[in-house]
Amino acid sequence: MSKTNTTTYEASSRVMEPGPLSEANPTGTWKDFLTLAKMGIVMSNLITTFAGFWIALQVTDANLIAHIPTAILTLLGSALVIAGGCSLNNYIDRDIDHLMERTHERPTVTGKIDANQVLWVGITLSAIGTLLLMFASLMAALLGVIGLFVYVIVYTMWLKRTHSINTVVGGISGAIPPLIGWAAVDPNLHMTAWHLFLIMFLWQPPHFLALAMKRCEEYRKAGIPMLPVVSGFKMTKRQMVVYVAALLPVSLYLYHFGTIYVIVASVLGVGWLALGISGFFMKNDIKWARLMFVYSLNYLTIMFVVMILVNH
Repeated sequence: MSKTNTTTYEASSRVMEPGPLSEANPTGTWKDFLTLAKMGIVMSNLITTFAGFWIALQVTDANLIAHIPTAILTLLGSALVIAGGCSLNNYIDRDIDHLMERTHERPTVTGKIDANQVLWVGITLSAIGTLLLMFASLMAALLGVIGLFVYVIVYTMWLKRTHSINTVVGGISGAIPPLIGWAAVDPNLHMTAWHLFLIMFLWQPPHFLALAMKRCEEYRKAGIPMLPVVSGFKMTKRQMVVYVAALLPVSLYLYHFGTIYVIVASVLGVGWLALGISGFFMKNDIKWARLMFVYSLNYLTIMFVVMILVNH
């Protein structure tokens, strides 16, 4: 066994032992609960959920006014399921979050919110969100449950702590929101819905691997076998570029969205690919990873906003 693999194995073994938690008395505020729910993640996912819902209306020639109640149920239900999943993620990861700079001030680490309270908040939000999605459509609720299961059980509890493929498999849950939005209008899930899913799925590895590179030493300290920790930066950069290269033609397959969409998707895709390739020539890997991370955020937002605007 190589030195790198030995180090990773030992770190992964240590991470399963709960770390010291704060003994401070729980004094959680609404802001702390919103922190647990990871509102940034919730809001970005709602954009893709709405995009799926909106485009499905256009494809099926459905009436927007008649579907306003369904839209409210879908967006609110999705928000609660995602917030519930993020809360459960905080509950599960509370034994390792204190080891990472970006997570060491989470309420579950500082003791501002009791762990059992976080658990029940996560379960309650997830249950209510699923119920609301059921009123939208059974398929939307089923997809919500699948996304929740993959994120909480498969990713957070299992693969995140055991295998570097965690980012790819976890991407399934992050790609489901546009399917939920679509299913609320069209439970049969038109092929376009699956293309939205595929765009989201291919977007996530370069996005999260860029973050993993930025926080590589923190993940190493916590014993989390992210790809940069296990295989190094060169392998990580190669995989990121492969995903970005695959994303470009997939995004252009939606050429029927019109000329404006094709131009935007082409410019953003080629720009991201060029930035990715430049990483093989830049000496500062962390700076490159930071640029890739910021670009990925802008790519996702612009792409889905444009999708909404050109479909009317």
